Amino acid sequence: ADIPVIPDLEEVQEEDLAMQVAAPPSVQVNRVLTYQDLDKDLMKYAAFQTLDGEVDLKLLTKVLAPEHELREDDVIWNWDHLFTEVSSELVTEWDLEKSERED
Repeated sequence: ADIPVIPDLEEVQEEDLAMQVAAPPSVQVNRVLTYQDLDKDLMKYAAFQTLDGEVDLKLLTKVLAPEHELREDDVIWNWDHLFTEVSSELVTEWDLEKSERED
């Protein structure tokens, strides 16, 4: 009875695997930081004040634009309208250059 036995293929096929369910994978979800969190961390940690220990980023962090200045409303682009607008601006520029050359 202590001797291991290799099961026959027929015995293995008889096992009902349909009722066995694999465990779901465990995924660690990282929280996405907000602009406010990033701003606080930027000023709080000295690691963000230098790059590779050599480049001083303090001047850059002082002049970074605040979030409210960077926010823009979402605008839906219409291809026909955008193409017409860009085309008319280019034609206007070409006409101005042509008139300047003639003068």
